[in-house]
Amino acid sequence: MSGVLEFSDVSYVRNGNRILNGVSWSVREDQRWVILGPNGAGKTTLMRLATGHEHPTSGTVTVLGSQLGTVNIFELRNRLGFASSAQAKRIPANETVINTVMTAAYSVEGRWNEKYEDLDVRRAERVLSEWGLHDLSQRTFGTLSDGEQKRTLIARAVMTDPEMLLLDEPASSLDLGARERLLQLLSGYASSPTSPAMVMVTHHVEEIPPGFTHALLLSGERVIAAGECESTLTAEALSSTFGLEFNLTKDHDRYTARAL
Repeated sequence: MSGVLEFSDVSYVRNGNRILNGVSWSVREDQRWVILGPNGAGKTTLMRLATGHEHPTSGTVTVLGSQLGTVNIFELRNRLGFASSAQAKRIPANETVINTVMTAAYSVEGRWNEKYEDLDVRRAERVLSEWGLHDLSQRTFGTLSDGEQKRTLIARAVMTDPEMLLLDEPASSLDLGARERLLQLLSGYASSPTSPAMVMVTHHVEEIPPGFTHALLLSGERVIAAGECESTLTAEALSSTFGLEFNLTKDHDRYTARAL
C-alpha cells in the first residue's frame, strides 16, 4: 500500500512558541489513525499541516505524494476530506442539509449559482443515507442538533470521494446517544476496504471507533508513541502522554481509561 501522508522531522513554531518538535510520522492508504494527547499538545496543528492550512517551520510534509510548498494547495485540498467543529460556524444556518453536503463538490459552504447534475444529487442523497441523515435532507443546518450537524459535516467531507479523510474531534460535546451513533457509523466506514485513509483527533480513548488500526500519542511537542493500536495504546503510553497513571481496558474493541 502506498503512503498518503508523510511527516519528516517536522517542527512548527507560532509566535515564538514551539508547537511541534521533530515529528516524523507516516500514514498509508489502508490505515485508520487516531491522534491522542492533552490540550496544547499540537493535535490540531498536526491536522492543519496535513490539510495544507499551515506549513512546517522546518522539516517536510508530503500529502498524497506532493510536498507542501511545491504544489498548488487548492488542488491538493480538493483531494482531501476534512470535518471539524469550527466548520459548523461557516455553514449558513438556513442552508438545507442536502445542499450543505452537495456544495462540497464546488468547495463552497453555501448554495449560490452553482450548477449540479442529477449525478451530484443522487450521490448526495446516497451519502446522506449512509450517515443516517436521509430524513433530514430538507431540514436547515441551523435547526439540527449538535450530533446531526457533525454527521452532516462528515457526510460533506466524504461527498467528493476523498483520498484521505481527516476528522478533528468529531465526537466532542456530544451526548451519550449521539456519540455512540456517530461511533457506530465511523466504525462501519473505517472497516470498509473501499474507504480512504483516515486520521481522527480525539481526547478520549472511549471515542476510538472499532476499525481504527493505528494510534499516535502526542505530548510536550513530541510523539510519545506511534504504531498499531494493539501495541501503542497501553497504560504506560497513556501515562507518559497525560502525566497521570492510568488503567486501560479493552472490551469488544472499545477502550476505557481510568486514573489509578
